[in-house]
Amino acid sequence: MKNYTITVNGNVYEVSVEEGGAGAAPALAAPKAVSPKAAPKAAPKATGAAGSVKIEAPMPGKILGIKANVGDAVKKGQVIMILEAMKMENEIVATQDGTVASINVAVNAAVEAGDVLATLN
Repeated sequence: MKNYTITVNGNVYEVSVEEGGAGAAPALAAPKAVSPKAAPKAAPKATGAAGSVKIEAPMPGKILGIKANVGDAVKKGQVIMILEAMKMENEIVATQDGTVASINVAVNAAVEAGDVLATLN
């Protein structure tokens, strides 16, 4: 069995191919979608240690701007970053009062729904 990483239209897939005998066609395993951030060239940098409160992406999109830094005190509802999805800018806000423990994405990073964008303490 050989494993390959394939990129199609910007989406990264991991594919396993089984080697067949003489005259047999290789069997392909179902492709497993890999988040673009998991690709080595697009891996976001994590800053600081993870906090106990996770702020996750509500939908897939692209990070347009980061409005808070690690160590900043934030209030519930304060904008931490801007996520562009379907040509709309969405404010990602603090879910509670706290201190930004980590920013897990960079500007222009592509994110999927459920990805941890930042953490708070």
